Amino acid sequence: MTDDRRHNSGAYLQPAFLICTAVLALAAVGMSLATQRLGLYLKKGPLPLRKPLSALEEGKLAPYKVLEKIPIENGDILKSLGTEDYLQWLLEDPREPEQSPVRKLLLFITYYGQADRVPHVPEECYTGGGYQRLATNTVAFRIGPADGPREIPGRYLLFEKTAQDVSLTVPQFPVLYLFRVNDEYAGSRDEARMALNKSVFSKQAYFCKIELAFNQSAAAPTREAAVAASEKLLAVLLPLLEREHWPVSE
Repeated sequence: MTDDRRHNSGAYLQPAFLICTAVLALAAVGMSLATQRLGLYLKKGPLPLRKPLSALEEGKLAPYKVLEKIPIENGDILKSLGTEDYLQWLLEDPREPEQSPVRKLLLFITYYGQADRVPHVPEECYTGGGYQRLATNTVAFRIGPADGPREIPGRYLLFEKTAQDVSLTVPQFPVLYLFRVNDEYAGSRDEARMALNKSVFSKQAYFCKIELAFNQSAAAPTREAAVAASEKLLAVLLPLLEREHWPVSE
């Protein structure tokens, strides 16, 4: 053994180091006991859906029609998504005119029963897919009766294809999304993380992302039109998810 190695190993036997180690160990034990006595749960257990997203009944989305159910067949994409609990449907609102840019939309829902992180927001996914983001705005979806709607936070994004990628057929389109986190709604990834961190008294946790992309028309709807169309769908979709699919947190 060299002198350097003897010197380094000897440092770990010094009284100051041993005292520091003991203090840290006692602090860790104390923190563990304190969290148990206070009923705090820093690490959450999994919380499964009451009913899988794949079992969502099309007829209950009326008047919306399901034109196509789109599975993710690329294993790498599915792995990077971080969950197999998802739903990706192409919807049509027959109440809208044939040429309306909000008549058709892509609904994408992902559910995470092991809520240890909040991955994959559209800001990153669409940018990686060859689009550049033109606008980002917070929105409040007004859901329910006109005389007493509830406001649900969300986010509006506007994307445009890059000049280098002429293969992309949709030149510009908006994407709107929101999160459901432990029985409350959040409008961004940061808000979702804060909601998860608040639930220290819950043994389990979950979050779900709902994403609406109006990318089925060559013309992009205005922000006002996209928000209004999203509110119409969410007024049907959210009560259904709350009632039949999402779990109830403790």
